[in-house]
Amino acid sequence: MLHGRWRRPTRPSTFDLLLPARRSLSLLPPHARIYELGPRDGLQNEKVHVPTDAKVHFVDLLSRTGVHAVETTSFVSPRWVPQMSDHREVLQRIEQMESVSYPVLVPNMQGFEAAVAAGARIVAVMTAPSTTFARKNLNCTVDETVERAVAIAEAAEAK
Repeated sequence: MLHGRWRRPTRPSTFDLLLPARRSLSLLPPHARIYELGPRDGLQNEKVHVPTDAKVHFVDLLSRTGVHAVETTSFVSPRWVPQMSDHREVLQRIEQMESVSYPVLVPNMQGFEAAVAAGARIVAVMTAPSTTFARKNLNCTVDETVERAVAIAEAAEAK
């Protein structure tokens, strides 16, 4: 037999549970910059060929959504990434808005030079998180990816 009054165990309110999340949200900056990768990263591995017109239309639609940047294409060898073989045409045909930047990925100096010749004003470079990734995707070592990125950044600064 229980003596006294039985009380339901108390559990925290929903508000109490959200306090830690609310505190961590207060640490976030007041604004975020959205950098859209879909036209490049989302399409580069598609098995079915995506027509140039569709890519241009995709970039143009994304530009109207309020994103700050749309990574438009990648200046890579068509032998390695056939989906990006129309990089020059895509970059030149998109309807560029003043409020949006249109970086293009360049994995090496050859890609950088081709991008600049096509009219690219902003380039994105990449390094690799592991030797396996570097070898598989860039055909070099992690250190070489860093060296390439530095060389491209210096060349871009000089332009």
